[in-house]
Amino acid sequence: MTSTATPPPSPAGAPPAPSAGREEESSAWLRRLRGFGYAPPAGAGGAGGDLRARLVPPYARPSVRLWRSLGVPASAVGTWERVLAWVGPLLVALVAGVLRFVHLGSPKAVIFDETYYAKDAWATVQRGYEASWPKDIDKSILANPHGVALPLDPGYVVHPPVGKWVIGLGEWMFGLTPFGWRFMTAVLGTLSVLMLCRIGRRLLRSTFLGCLAGALLAVDGLHLVMSRTALLDLVLMFFVLAAFGALLIDRDRARARLAAALPVDDEGRLRPDLRTAERLGLGLRPYRVLAGVCLGLAAGTKWNGFVVLAFFGVLTVLWDAAARRTAGAGGPYAAMLRRDAVPAFLSTVPVAVVVYVASWTGWIVSPDNGKGGYFRDWAARHDQGSSLSFLPEWVRSLWHYETEVYKFHVGLTSGHTYESNPWSWLVLGRPVSFFYESPEPGSDGCPATEAGKCAREVLALGTPMLWWAGCFALLYVLWRWFFRRDWRAGAIACALGAGLLPWFNYQERTIFYFYAVVFVPYLCLAVAMTIGALLGPAGSTERRRMFGAIGAGVLVLLILWNFIYFWPVYTGGTLPMDSWRARMWLDTWV
Repeated sequence: MTSTATPPPSPAGAPPAPSAGREEESSAWLRRLRGFGYAPPAGAGGAGGDLRARLVPPYARPSVRLWRSLGVPASAVGTWERVLAWVGPLLVALVAGVLRFVHLGSPKAVIFDETYYAKDAWATVQRGYEASWPKDIDKSILANPHGVALPLDPGYVVHPPVGKWVIGLGEWMFGLTPFGWRFMTAVLGTLSVLMLCRIGRRLLRSTFLGCLAGALLAVDGLHLVMSRTALLDLVLMFFVLAAFGALLIDRDRARARLAAALPVDDEGRLRPDLRTAERLGLGLRPYRVLAGVCLGLAAGTKWNGFVVLAFFGVLTVLWDAAARRTAGAGGPYAAMLRRDAVPAFLSTVPVAVVVYVASWTGWIVSPDNGKGGYFRDWAARHDQGSSLSFLPEWVRSLWHYETEVYKFHVGLTSGHTYESNPWSWLVLGRPVSFFYESPEPGSDGCPATEAGKCAREVLALGTPMLWWAGCFALLYVLWRWFFRRDWRAGAIACALGAGLLPWFNYQERTIFYFYAVVFVPYLCLAVAMTIGALLGPAGSTERRRMFGAIGAGVLVLLILWNFIYFWPVYTGGTLPMDSWRARMWLDTWV
């Protein structure tokens, strides 16, 4: 960090000190960066305003004039602000829930990979591990779910069990029906909207922007389709988002503890303190442990959760270093390594691993005589007397299972009609058709007056205006992070990168666009943050506010209109063929 203090003058006739040359060189470099919008972090070199506000930023508050116009007395403003902080997100979540639960059992079909996960989930909640189902069983399940017997043979599956336990909970309550196996993803989809409202509020320090981020998620087509389909990726997204929210709460609490321990001057202002900043232990951090639990559940749904764990682990220790630097630490990274790094590791990584292993309990306690889970008897049959025989048989069997699954995943290169490259995901290059039928005129909602067949489809496609605006918002977030050193932008970029970047290592593997649902919440946060910038900072002129509000309002209305326009192809509605074609904006969407 470049200091703004003036260096002492050199003795007369003496050459400039080397540090002075470096100072001038650094200043020149900073001047060039400022030409692109760079600004040092608030508080660099002792500048930047109130220290307490930098450690624990206050929330944005509606103007006094607004409260007066609503007839709210000044004494009740604080109460109303606290109420709105929850009422706003709950109302947004209510709308999201209606969109996700209306006609949830339609189409009455086993769509796309529901053919795997719905049946695996049923076997998991009934027996504790997956079964090997006959290939032609789907029609029998739809016709008479109560008359379908659970197969005896174990099934070979390539994903951990948590997501199937979650889906199976809905089946346990409502039966082996489309509504039953989609129920829990709809619940988690709705709750994720509520969580994003609160996460956005905490991150952006604005109830309005938090609710806006949640509302954008509520009307994203990909999130909607995944919330109405029994696949694992929505479950993965939920646990990753919960971990992100837990780490945000932990960040605020840790910085509040630092602020509480710092000295106060005669005027009541918080002052930085080297000793406190470098030596203060932050004690038990339960929300960091909660993040470890959530990331363990994420990894227990799909292995991507371990990749997110690595990204979030780096993010949270950097937050700790930044907090200590703001509090006055001379060596913030050294202080972080001494005080925070080991507790951060122990409260996340081992916790996540333990939760992941515990998620296999149903498989672990199944018989190892060939009548339990797939590969449960592997050690008993093939690994007697090996160098690892001191380990329990279930550990060796599980390890063998995991290595076989890894070989499957890295070797999965068979072509698929709807596979796509991660380079195309942000621009919606190749969405996935989960379901398609061509009803005859006069049947299944197709008007009898139609000359030909209609189209009925469930297309996993993000709301185009939201995603394309999100591409520009992502550029803004990256600029804001790199040049303005805005930690909020860095957090959004990190979480989005955790969901997207790892897939570039597997471009030869068969992968699909709907995996992108994991980072959709952070795309919505990026758009909300960009809209906040459009509205203008505090103190902006009325003219600036007016034009910003018009621009932001037009963008939000376009996204809402776009979602309504594509609603039929998100929910399997029947459309005349011309209307369906009008919605296929790109040739690659067909």
